[in-house]
Amino acid sequence: MLVWLGSCTEQKTHTAPAVHDRDSASMMTSYGVNTLISDSGVIKYRMVTERWDVNTVKNPPRWTFEKGIFMEQFDEQFHIEGYIQADTAWYYDQQKLWELRGRVHIRNLNGLVFRSEELYWDGIKHEFYSHKFSRVITPERTLEGTYFRSDEHMTHYEVSNSEGSFQAADMTGEQETAPNDQQPAADTAKVEVPVRKAATRHRAMQKTNLQP
Repeated sequence: MLVWLGSCTEQKTHTAPAVHDRDSASMMTSYGVNTLISDSGVIKYRMVTERWDVNTVKNPPRWTFEKGIFMEQFDEQFHIEGYIQADTAWYYDQQKLWELRGRVHIRNLNGLVFRSEELYWDGIKHEFYSHKFSRVITPERTLEGTYFRSDEHMTHYEVSNSEGSFQAADMTGEQETAPNDQQPAADTAKVEVPVRKAATRHRAMQKTNLQP
C-alpha cells in the first residue's frame, strides 16, 4: 500500500516551454488586400497582395508580403505611370525602404522594363538600386549588369559591369565607323531620358496597356 501511494505522488504535469519570441507575432494580418496609398494627401499607389503582415515589435519594424505584391503608380491626374511587382517584399516603415525579392518586374510609361531577383526602393533618397544581375529593356536598347541604380521614375539610370545591345543610331561619330577591334569595352552604361518628351510620346499608347 505504501509503495502504491508513493508512486502516485510522483506524477508530473507535462507542459510546453514558454514562448519568449514576442517579435514573431504580427500585430495585424490582412488577406486579399486591394487598397490605395496616399502621400501628403495625394493618392500615389494602388497595392494588391494576397497577405499583408504588420509587425511593430521586430527590429526594425516592418511590413511583410510573403505571398507577393503588385503596385501601380499614378500621376497627379490619376493616370497610371507604371507598375512594380515581386514574389516577396518587406517594407521598413521607419527607413522608408522597400526590399523586393524573387521575380521583380517593373514597367513604366516610357516602355522601359526592368527585371531582377532583387531590388531596393529608398523612399528617402527617391531611388532604386540592386546588387544582383539586372536587365533593363527599352524600345531602343537592352542592358544587363550586376549593379543597377535609378531614380524613382526610371528615367535616369545606371547599369554597371554591363553587357548590352544598341541600335546604330545610339552610337556617335567615331564609334560608328571604328573597327570592332578598336571599340572600347565599357563597364558602365549611364542613360538619361528626357522626362517630359518621352512621357508625352508614350502616354496615349501605354497608359491603357500596362499589364503585368
